[in-house]
Amino acid sequence: MKLRITLLAAIFTAIGTTSVANAALPDPGMEIVSGRTALLITDPQNDFLSPQGVTWGVVGKSVTENNTVANIESLFKAAKAGDMPVFVSPHYYYPADHGWQFEGALEKLMHNIGMFDRKGALTTEGFEGSGADWLERYKPYINDGATIVSNPHKVYGPETNDLVLQLRKRGVDKVILGGMSANLCTESHMRELMEQGFEVAVVSDATAAAIVDEGDGYQAALVNFRFIANTVWSTQQAVQKINSSK
Repeated sequence: MKLRITLLAAIFTAIGTTSVANAALPDPGMEIVSGRTALLITDPQNDFLSPQGVTWGVVGKSVTENNTVANIESLFKAAKAGDMPVFVSPHYYYPADHGWQFEGALEKLMHNIGMFDRKGALTTEGFEGSGADWLERYKPYINDGATIVSNPHKVYGPETNDLVLQLRKRGVDKVILGGMSANLCTESHMRELMEQGFEVAVVSDATAAAIVDEGDGYQAALVNFRFIANTVWSTQQAVQKINSSK
């Protein structure tokens, strides 16, 4: 037992001192198969991706450094050009959600700052241009009548919405994943989809995360993407693979 613990410690020490790109882990990869592969973007909304959004003060540096906004658009554009199904898993809070009696740290913060707030589930009053609305440059891709927008997830993962049902009903079992934010909703979607038997390729520069006193959420997510997902691509790699699969 002592030898096994020592060996495991040595392995994790070696991985921890190696860059994520060169970590001593296998890369199973993911083949794009027409009809079975979809693009999924989490939370492509103003509160995350616009300089006017309520979280820009903590995510803006990461979004800018990764060129996240343009990279997500490149994924949308490539998927649409290749007739690949596109899914969006949004984050909305309605007035009733502010009645929750207990919250995690980020849930409490999001509720306090009015992040993703909407007037109600059955109205779009005040939605246009709000923090919950899509980033303007994404609207042609999302509002084209073909993109599947799931129910909102309420915490971080798709356990609280109908995303998995929507994917399964369309015969999708492979997902190219990007969106916001890396160590929260994006990572949580990756984890649940993997648990549900999907193959997941995460696009590492089509996401970003908050940088706070407690640490860099983006760097934390990169490690988990590499450990858990089937593969991790750059936007350039993802677009090339989508284009070559047409």
